Amino acid sequence: MPHFKNLVSSFLLSSVIAASIILSGCGKPEPEAALKGASEKKPKSSYTIGMSQCNLGEPWRVEMNAQIKAAADKHTNLQVTFKDAQNDTLKQRSHIEEFVSAGVDLIIISPKEAQPLTEPVAKAMEAGIPVIVLDRSVLGDKYSCFIGADNKKIGHAAGEWIVKKLGGKGKLVELKGLMTSTPGQDRDSGFREAIAGTGVEVVFDADMKWLEPNARQEMESALARVNKIDCVYAHNDPGAHGAYLAAKAAGREREMLFVGVDALPQEGVGYVQQGIIDATFQYPTGGAEAIDTALKILNGEAVPRKITLGSRVFDKETVAQGGRELN
Repeated sequence: MPHFKNLVSSFLLSSVIAASIILSGCGKPEPEAALKGASEKKPKSSYTIGMSQCNLGEPWRVEMNAQIKAAADKHTNLQVTFKDAQNDTLKQRSHIEEFVSAGVDLIIISPKEAQPLTEPVAKAMEAGIPVIVLDRSVLGDKYSCFIGADNKKIGHAAGEWIVKKLGGKGKLVELKGLMTSTPGQDRDSGFREAIAGTGVEVVFDADMKWLEPNARQEMESALARVNKIDCVYAHNDPGAHGAYLAAKAAGREREMLFVGVDALPQEGVGYVQQGIIDATFQYPTGGAEAIDTALKILNGEAVPRKITLGSRVFDKETVAQGGRELN
């Protein structure tokens, strides 16, 4: 009998140990599975996407929202809620928190600034909500996908174009976008690299924060201080247009070239066609690509961490042919 009791005790102990191993294995998923997160959720019949736009004061951003809506409208199972941060970083942070509280299925954000929006985006990811960062990046890598063009490449191409058109020398005004945003920083650094070692000299620069009225005001200051200006490089087309209007009011628009970035058909490309500015470099909004990527994520498909969009230059020589692709 004692022998039988020992056998029973050994069997029970072995069963407990085996059960413990099984349970502990269930409680700790493999690292790869843990990283997949929200992508492994079962498909739903409909999805809600929260879109936070940093502002709607720039025509380019209005176009981005329009492209997102047009792409989403093609899918009856998608509902996009748009929010306008009105160039207020705190308001945009609250957008992300509101989307998380509402339990949206995915968030798209075009951040006003990188550093302040990094934390709320990371917290959304931690809550299991995928985040697509559009146009302006955040810091770190806690997001699902970044979509945008190569702003440094665009700035470099603009610099090369200007150096060539000016014959390697000249005095230039640079009207910068918001310099706490990554596009502003990259369009500046790429441009500066391209003109380094040439005779093109930046004689005046200012942060016009992407806004045409600011650009016009800064250009008025430049015109009052600098007797000779050969070119204006603005980080967007509203900036180039504002500079043109200021120069025209001073009767000096014909002495200089005007170069912008964005190349919306009704704006930058139209300005080139009308002879108002001399060149614009395309910066795609990525709106349609954001919806395509969102659908893949929501359907549990793998997406790249970064999607880089192409660009084209539109000037007097190429605008009629639809511009020229940047190499």
